Amino acid sequence: MLHWAQQFNILCFLDNQQYNIAPHYEECLLAVGTKRTCIAGKNSLQDLDSFIQKGSWHFGHLSYELKNHIYPNTSIKEDKICFPHFFFFEPEIVIQIIENEACIDGENATDIYKAIVLQDVFEVKEPLNLELHSRLTKEEYISTIKKLQKHILLGDCYEINFCQEFFAEDVSIDVFSIYQKLMQISPNPFSAFYKLNDQYLLCASPERFLVKKGNKITAQPIKGTNARNAENAAADEALKNALFSSGKDRAENVMIVDLMRNDLSKICREGTVTVEELFGVYAFPQVHQMISTISGELRSNISFAEIIRAVFPMGSMTGAPKQKVMELIDYYEPSARGIFSGSVGYIDTKGDFDFNVVIRSIMYHAGSKYLSYQAGSGITHYSDPDLEWEECNLKVAAIKKVLAL
Repeated sequence: MLHWAQQFNILCFLDNQQYNIAPHYEECLLAVGTKRTCIAGKNSLQDLDSFIQKGSWHFGHLSYELKNHIYPNTSIKEDKICFPHFFFFEPEIVIQIIENEACIDGENATDIYKAIVLQDVFEVKEPLNLELHSRLTKEEYISTIKKLQKHILLGDCYEINFCQEFFAEDVSIDVFSIYQKLMQISPNPFSAFYKLNDQYLLCASPERFLVKKGNKITAQPIKGTNARNAENAAADEALKNALFSSGKDRAENVMIVDLMRNDLSKICREGTVTVEELFGVYAFPQVHQMISTISGELRSNISFAEIIRAVFPMGSMTGAPKQKVMELIDYYEPSARGIFSGSVGYIDTKGDFDFNVVIRSIMYHAGSKYLSYQAGSGITHYSDPDLEWEECNLKVAAIKKVLAL
């Protein structure tokens, strides 16, 4: 499908890689072509409400920089990938895959199916050997973490998600084959391949931001990470148990759970916001992750834009309290996040939706030949800066492996 989709300037491919993390609705979706678009700059966030029409599919993204439309703090850092602050499109063609069945919504569905099945499989034919750089040295990173911990001691914040960028310049890559290789190494339940003209997102995310079904809305923040041991099942189980028992990771997780409870309470009926699961530990290809699930019943007539204003950016990628830590993020992070730690997803024909958190992702601008990926971790008073550095590198291990081929 992706090979066939190369002909389109705009496409969004969402694949849960056959995970079944509840709540679970769509297995695999491909949207291509555009009937209508809604883009930041030409349109306001509020315009999304009139753009979204029942009976139609909508796909798109929310950049982390959308925060500047919601909160008074602003970032002046250059975003070299250049995704707009938000973009949504009503596609010409939507393909749903459910087990072994493909449902094609578009004109000439039979011809589309025949064209897809005739496509070749992608292969990475030559080593990339990209020259990758980091915006921060290890010493600079550790120094910054210590400064952030001083802010915590002063009471400015309780926890802050600090991210760093790795990048390569003047590189040409086959984005489709690289995405396929990333999925072979690191298949994750909220994966996405997203193309917006010259901008590409190759996303292997394990994290859901927000899902709505009927009047129920659910958030599933990740806070807490430990390595896996693929060679030894007993050792791997011990690593999983160590994450579940970690006081530091539990403290991180529960702070974000409280933040998300507060955010959801702004849009949900009183007394309906509940924690369905606290400190759930789930295994993914490279890491164990601690995930909690918070849900609530939406108040009547709450619009999509109102939901986004209440909960974006997601607490797992900011920290607490949200507005203050976003100011600190703007001050201390040397790079703009752009679409990283934003969200990609869909709104279906009934107005229900599902959006991921853009992490474990490669961003690429084909025009400028600039490639970027970022990683972060939650910093608390108890964080060990050396271990946080190691956690960031663990999170991008699959990406490094793909780009070193």
